[in-house]
Amino acid sequence: MKARRQAVILELIDREALHSQEQLRRRLRQRGFETTQATISRDIKELGLVKQAGDGAYQRPGADAGNPETALTALERAAAEFLRRVERVQQLVVVRTGPGQAQTLAIALDRAQLPEVVGTIGGDDTILVIARGARGASALARRLKDYSSE
Repeated sequence: MKARRQAVILELIDREALHSQEQLRRRLRQRGFETTQATISRDIKELGLVKQAGDGAYQRPGADAGNPETALTALERAAAEFLRRVERVQQLVVVRTGPGQAQTLAIALDRAQLPEVVGTIGGDDTILVIARGARGASALARRLKDYSSE
């Protein structure tokens, strides 16, 4: 039962953009699976599903790693939607988002593969971005502010 349900979840997210566990629960019910939010949450974790940077829809891990131009556009959209504040400290950039939005923006930052970014650590509403140096951090902070029109 669990394996079939998880296979259906993968099929559903491959076919349509599902942005919430509630949407996923409704689609599963239409396919004959009565599930709770807790079960869906466990399935999402076990399947390693992530939220797509551009629109926040569930996807398989690594499914959108492709085109750098697309990744940059997704970063611009995610920053415009989720970014609240940017602060630079030496080669570190602290990015603030709304609650629960940091992971989506951090994924977009990682996928954009910006030359000034070494890596990111995303929490619930805060992202720590490590830049290659103070200049790179300044450039990144300016770029993110431009995207967000902060």
